[in-house]
Amino acid sequence: MSDDSRPSPAEARTESRVAAVIPAAGRGVRLGPGAPKALRTLSGTPMLIHAVRALAASRHVSLVIVVAPPDGAAEVKSLLDAHALPGDTPGGSWGRTDFLVVPGGDSRQESVRLGLDALPPEYDVVLVHDAARPLVPVDTVDAVIEAVRDGAPAVVPALPLADTVKEVEPAAVPGTPEPVLATPERARLRAVQTPQGFDRDTLVRAHATVTENVTDDASMVEQLGLRVVTVPGHEEAFKVTRPLDLVLAEAVLTRRRLNDGF
Repeated sequence: MSDDSRPSPAEARTESRVAAVIPAAGRGVRLGPGAPKALRTLSGTPMLIHAVRALAASRHVSLVIVVAPPDGAAEVKSLLDAHALPGDTPGGSWGRTDFLVVPGGDSRQESVRLGLDALPPEYDVVLVHDAARPLVPVDTVDAVIEAVRDGAPAVVPALPLADTVKEVEPAAVPGTPEPVLATPERARLRAVQTPQGFDRDTLVRAHATVTENVTDDASMVEQLGLRVVTVPGHEEAFKVTRPLDLVLAEAVLTRRRLNDGF
């Protein structure tokens, strides 16, 4: 500390508190009929539980806000209680990480905003994480947090693309040939993952002012004209969207259990 008792910039970054918002109100139509996507199970445990545990594994995350389906907050709260581990406190805390469950809205953007509305004032850094990315490693979570604490208003984990990408003219009839318009330079492209990390005030302002062309939370910050940076993502932080993704996720969990005792 300096002589005037104010924290140094490094101390201020370290002291900033981190919360995570997990929008889990979607139905997940591409996985077929049944339970909402976040409640589908991997190795007998709902994806949402895996996602909450992945964020709670970071020593920096002290609060996770789960945004449930509008009529499913009580069910999600019971689910979290039912999957508490030894040492956890049913009703609000997993180890050192507290959690809240709030009802969501009709869109992902509205659900994130409702999660932000429930955020206590003492949190300065906010992560937004897809419940459908249940296997994100803690090192990725920590890298995002560190970059926000170092001054970036918005941070996304991202991976280089393995495939060549074509820009096309979308066909009027699905399944018919589409003319290629251009081939973007692959070296400049990245596949973006979550958690995405933000300075809280920046994210709140983005949700208050940006309503169009929203592909993810970082794109809203881009529309404010602010800097968004990437940190290395991880191949295991993939999004479980199709039935084949469930098979891959099960294989990852099996490998973790065998190799890491996860």
